[in-house]
Amino acid sequence: MQTDVEPLSVIVFGASRGIGAATATAFHEAGHRVVGTHRGSGVPSGVVGVQADMRDEGSVADAVRTAVEHGRLDVAVVNAAVAPQELLVRMTAASIREVLEVNLVGAMLATKHVAKAMNRQRSGSIVLVSSESARVGIPGSSHYTASKAALEGFMRSVMWEYGPRGIRINAVAPGPTETDMLAPMTDEHRRALLERIPLGRVGRPDEVADVIRWVAQSTYLNGAVVPVTGGEGFGV
Repeated sequence: MQTDVEPLSVIVFGASRGIGAATATAFHEAGHRVVGTHRGSGVPSGVVGVQADMRDEGSVADAVRTAVEHGRLDVAVVNAAVAPQELLVRMTAASIREVLEVNLVGAMLATKHVAKAMNRQRSGSIVLVSSESARVGIPGSSHYTASKAALEGFMRSVMWEYGPRGIRINAVAPGPTETDMLAPMTDEHRRALLERIPLGRVGRPDEVADVIRWVAQSTYLNGAVVPVTGGEGFGV
C-alpha cells in the first residue's frame, strides 16, 4: 500500500460506485481520511459514508461539516452525477431538470460549501469530474453533455474567485470508462467506440482515480481540464 507523508482530509461526492468509489478507495489506501457521500447504497470499506442528495443543499452542507470534523478540509472531489440515455425528442422538462439539478446545480452547491470551508484555512484543492462529452458530445445524452460543459465554465469562474485565497480548482474529463453508464451499450456500439480509442479499450475507474488523485495533490495546476480518454476524441 502506498502511503503519502501527510494525511489529508478528503471528501468525495458520489462515492458509492464507479469512478467515485475508486477515487475514495485510492485516497483511503494512501492513508488519508476520506468521507464519501452516497444515496443509500454505501461506500467502500474504510471510507466514512454520509448519505446526501445533491439536489438538497442542506444534506450537501451536512456532508461537508462531517468532512471538516478533524478541523480542516484539504481535497474535495465532486463526482456525483446522473446520465440517462434519452434522445432529445423524447426528453421531458422533468428529466432535463433532474440532470441539471444533480450534475450542475448540485456540483455548484458542493463547491460552494467546500470552498467556504477551505477559505477559512486559505488552502485546498477541488476536483470536478467532468466528461470528454463536454468537448465531443454524446448522441442521446445532450442534457448530460450540456451539464458537463457548463460545469467546466463554472470552474473557470471559481478559479478567479478562490485562486487568490490559495484554493485550486480543476476538472478531470474521463472518456469511456467501465462503469454503470456503459452498461446499456450494445456490442455493435461498443465495437464502434473502441475503433475511436487508440489504446483499443475503455478505461477502468481506478485509472481515472489515479489521475484525480494526482490533480488534487498537484500544487500549481489550476483551472485545467485533464482528459483521461485513452486518446479517444483526439484527431478523430
